Amino acid sequence: MTSKSAQRSPVLGIDIGGTKIAVGLVSRKGEILSHSRQPMVANGTPEAGLKAVIEAIDSFTSSTEAEGGFQSIGICAPGPLDPKTGVVLNPPNLPCWRNFPLAEAISARYRVPVKVDNDANAAALAETRWGAARGFHYVFYATIGTGIGSGIVLDGRIYHGNTGSAGEGGHVSIDYRGPVCGCGKHGCIEVLAAGPAIGARARAKLAADPKRSSNILDLAKGNIAAVTSELVAQAYAAGDFLASEILLETVELLSAWLGNIIDLLDPDVLVIGGGVASMLQPFFGEIKNRLPRWCVNPRSTDIPLLMAHYGADAGIAGGAALCVETVD
Repeated sequence: MTSKSAQRSPVLGIDIGGTKIAVGLVSRKGEILSHSRQPMVANGTPEAGLKAVIEAIDSFTSSTEAEGGFQSIGICAPGPLDPKTGVVLNPPNLPCWRNFPLAEAISARYRVPVKVDNDANAAALAETRWGAARGFHYVFYATIGTGIGSGIVLDGRIYHGNTGSAGEGGHVSIDYRGPVCGCGKHGCIEVLAAGPAIGARARAKLAADPKRSSNILDLAKGNIAAVTSELVAQAYAAGDFLASEILLETVELLSAWLGNIIDLLDPDVLVIGGGVASMLQPFFGEIKNRLPRWCVNPRSTDIPLLMAHYGADAGIAGGAALCVETVD
């Protein structure tokens, strides 16, 4: 039986990416008490990758109040992975690990229960437990940044599907004749509306009409190849017309995608996070206004579209959420 002190003790949340390992101590109410970052060794041996994670944990726990003060560890890692066994299968961003038993290896080291899931699933759970989706039953969460990831939480539990691979909303195609996504499919929303796609759309428009005046090109110091989604966001904030045009095109793509999601899942809330989501937050009302054109659900505009509570620390909170069944 779990002791009352264990039920109240903080959880260690870990976010493993292709370049970094973020470690944080998270209270049972979802408060990130402290955190740190270390580099990840993604291209070496499996042992080198594991050593990097262990060193990040040890460095963090030895320098904070976390030493000896956590009873479980939750880890966000890139997929594909098996959340039931904690085995990392073959993530493109972590070539060091192929069929690697991450949960088992970490549990053997620290003698505590360890859970592993992909970052979007875990972040969706954190938003449901403690964040923007708290109190909702049927949650669709998406993170929009360099890519688009998503997670589905139904009645407080991550929906993994039959093989553990459910929730790959970023690879739902809305144009089967569209550009090829990194996953190999055509017209995925990720290849059309993530950060790199926004930058590419801006570069294409500027190249097609070199005489067109835009603050985007000024920010790029006249170099079209240097235009990124971040510069589009800066130009939009300054009132640039072309930047607004590009973001409205992105809004239309996301509206079509979310219309499909609503028709499939009928969620009671949509939560959007990630760097590009911050850029698009002023357009959330416009997305809701466009949903009826892309959705047969007559009550689509009743569904709240909310900005995620957790920002850059979503992976830490998500890892912790995997270990917390109830909120104190």
